[in-house]
Amino acid sequence: MAKTLLAGLCVVLVTGCVKMPEEQHTSYETLTLSRETVTAPMTWSASVRGTGDVSIVARTTGTLVEIKVKDGQRVKAGDVLFRLDSRSAENVLEHAKADLQTAIAYRDNAQLETESNKELAEQGIISDYLLRKSENALQSAEARVLQARAVLRDAELKLGYCTIKSPVDGLVGNIIPHTGDVIAEGMMLTRVAGVSEMEASFSLTESQIHALVSELGSLDEVVKIAPPLTFRFKDGSEYSEKGRITSLSGMVDQRTGSITCYVTFPNPKGELFSGMQGTVVMPIEWENVILVPLTSIVRIQDKVLVYKVGADSLATGALVEIEELGDGTRAVLHSGAQAGETIVAKGAANVHEKDRVIW
Repeated sequence: MAKTLLAGLCVVLVTGCVKMPEEQHTSYETLTLSRETVTAPMTWSASVRGTGDVSIVARTTGTLVEIKVKDGQRVKAGDVLFRLDSRSAENVLEHAKADLQTAIAYRDNAQLETESNKELAEQGIISDYLLRKSENALQSAEARVLQARAVLRDAELKLGYCTIKSPVDGLVGNIIPHTGDVIAEGMMLTRVAGVSEMEASFSLTESQIHALVSELGSLDEVVKIAPPLTFRFKDGSEYSEKGRITSLSGMVDQRTGSITCYVTFPNPKGELFSGMQGTVVMPIEWENVILVPLTSIVRIQDKVLVYKVGADSLATGALVEIEELGDGTRAVLHSGAQAGETIVAKGAANVHEKDRVIW
């Protein structure tokens, strides 16, 4: 009997000392989703290059005897950049000219002989065989003239290759060889960056492509009617000239899931340079879309989710697809939640599944 009373007393004591867990309530800012129309920028990291950037490559072998420009020098199309030793090419050209003159002389003699044989054949003095033979010799001589002319043109080209000119207006890049170096055919000498117009390239993800096509139409329409774009330097300042989309690669890169977009900017003052990095900004009007703050977004590896708050105030995670706006604060919600639903708008990263949310 004593043992029974002691056990009962222990149960009472234990029950009285241990507090039963209470349900946790957490206060969060929430948002009821709705549709709206908003104009906001889309931004992409971009790299810049001249639309007329060209590699200056030697087209013949020779010794570099003169460098006419310096690194970074501004040049115009046709300006001489380099000169190679041209003496050998000049000799080849002189031989080609002499061979042409010889071929012309042979042809003229063959023509005289043919004309003479025609008269003799008409008088029956020589046979038709001798006439045809002289005519064949004339055709052969004419072919030799054509061949000699081709050799001469080739020699003129080879001599021209010894004087290397800029094909575009632009800025000279790093000059690789030095005077006295033996230059091999195909060797890179420098680059000339065309600077009258500059091209910024950036990648569009599949979701961005879908968003642009939904807003503007087909890819062709994106090129035709996309609004003017702004280039933003790394320090946050904006380039004064506006750019236009000039082309899209048209095929999705299977490795990155993106296509390349090209925007051309006029560069009258030479403020943009090849190799420059920055941001391209496009204002886009989003019609009848659901916007969510980025503070409501939780990223777990490659998944994106928001926490919906039901009528029972319990938080439930939902996978969503979003497209961030360029303002750094909001995103367009493409799927995963509907207008009229409530989500945790701020502090979502601290929410746990089935937390009871007070707002």
